[in-house]
Amino acid sequence: MLNHSLKIGFSFGLTSGVITTLGLMVGLFSGTSSFPLEQSKLAVMGGILTIAIADSLSDAAGIHISEESENRHTTKEIWQSTLATFISKFIFGLTFVIPILLFNELKTAIIVSIMWGLSLLCILSFFIAPKKNKKRIKAIAEHLLIAVIVIILTFQIGCWISSFCGNIL
Repeated sequence: MLNHSLKIGFSFGLTSGVITTLGLMVGLFSGTSSFPLEQSKLAVMGGILTIAIADSLSDAAGIHISEESENRHTTKEIWQSTLATFISKFIFGLTFVIPILLFNELKTAIIVSIMWGLSLLCILSFFIAPKKNKKRIKAIAEHLLIAVIVIILTFQIGCWISSFCGNIL
C-alpha cells in the first residue's frame, strides 16, 4: 500500500500529467493543422517531451513547497511526495509519445491519446472515490468533465492561433 505522501505525488502527477499533456497536444495539433504532417508531428512530440521535463519538475517543486508550507510533514514525507509527483507526471506524460510514434496520421494518434488519458483518469477516479466516500460515477464524471473542458478549450485556442497566424504569414 502507498503511504499518504506517495499517494499525493502519484495522484497529482498522474492527473496533471494527463490533463496538461492532452491540452498541449490538442492545442498544438489544432494550431499546426496547416503544417505538413511531419512538422505537426514533430511539434506535438517536442511539446510532449518539453512538458514532460519542465512541467514535471515545476509541479514537483510546487508540491514540495506546498507540503513544506503545511508544516505537518517530515522531510522524508515531503521528498516522497516531490519525487512521486515528478516520476509519475514524467512517466505518464511520456506515454503520450507512443501513439505519435505508432500511428501515421496525427489525428489518429491524438484520438488514441485522448482515449488513453481519459481512461487513466477514470481508473484513478474509480479507486480514489470510495476513500472520499464519494460515488464512483460522480468522481469519474467530475474528473472527466475537467479534462474534456481543457481539451475543448485548447483545441479552440489552437484553431484561433492557426487562423490568426495564417493571416499574418
